[in-house]
Amino acid sequence: MDFPNTVVPTALGTALDINLSNASLVFVTVTFATMCKSASPIFLLLFAFAFRLESPSAKLFGIILVISVGILFTVAKETEFQLLGFIFVMIAAVMSGFRWTMTQILLQKEVYGLQNPLMLMSFIAPVMAVSTGILSLIFEPWSEFGTNVYFNSSWHITRSCLLLLLGGTLAFFMVLTEYILVSVTSAVTVTIAGVVKEVVTILVAVIYFHDEFTWMKGCGLIIIIIGVSLFNWYKYQKLQKGESSEDDMSGSLRTNVPAKYVILEENDDQDAGI
Repeated sequence: MDFPNTVVPTALGTALDINLSNASLVFVTVTFATMCKSASPIFLLLFAFAFRLESPSAKLFGIILVISVGILFTVAKETEFQLLGFIFVMIAAVMSGFRWTMTQILLQKEVYGLQNPLMLMSFIAPVMAVSTGILSLIFEPWSEFGTNVYFNSSWHITRSCLLLLLGGTLAFFMVLTEYILVSVTSAVTVTIAGVVKEVVTILVAVIYFHDEFTWMKGCGLIIIIIGVSLFNWYKYQKLQKGESSEDDMSGSLRTNVPAKYVILEENDDQDAGI
C-alpha cells in the first residue's frame, strides 16, 4: 500500500472538508453554509471523471447544471453573505469531492488492501487528528480558552465534553455507514443521495436557530432536490440496463443482487489482457 500517496491525501482532504465547514459557520449561517455545501456533488462528479470512476455523459452534465442552478438560487440575494465564509465552505465542497473519490478508490481497489471500512478508518483517523490539531493550534484563539463560556467552570467543562463525545459518536457511525455504502455502491451515489441530510439540516436550522429562509432559497432547494432525484433515476436505469444485458447474455434467470460500481480503468486492464 502506498500510504503517503493514497491514505495521507485522503485524510488531509477529509480534515480540510470538516474543519473548513466548521470554520465557515463563524461567518455565515448554518442554512447558507449547508446550501453552498450542496455543491459537493458537482465537484465529486468532476473528480470521478478525472479518476475514471464515472463515464462523462450529456445526462450527467445536465444533472450537474440543474444542481448548479439550484445552488445559485440559494446564494442569490443572501443578506448575511460574507466572502471569507463563502470561500471556506466552497473549498470544503471541493475537498469533499476529492476525499470521497479517493475513499472509493481505496475501498474498491484490491491492491490497497483496505476493503474493510473499519480498517480504512483506522488508517485515516490518526492523520486527520494530527492535521486538525495543527490547524487548531494555528487558527484557534487558545489564549481565550480559560475565559470561554463553555469551559470557564467544572460544570461547563463537563457539559461541553459530553456534547463533544455525543457529536463525535454520531459522526463516527455516520462516517462508518457512508464508508460501507461507498464500498458497495459509489461515492457519487452516496454523496448525491446525502443531499437529503442537507435538507434535514436546513429544516433544523430554520426551526431551532431561526435562520432566514426566503422563497428564493426554497426554490433553489427544490431545484437541488430535483437534480438529486434525476441522478438517482439515471443510476437506477443504468443499473437496470446492465442487469438486463447480463441476463440476456447468460440466458438463465439469476437472483438480483446489489450491483457494485467498478473502477473503469480496471475494466480497461481486463480488456487489454483478453
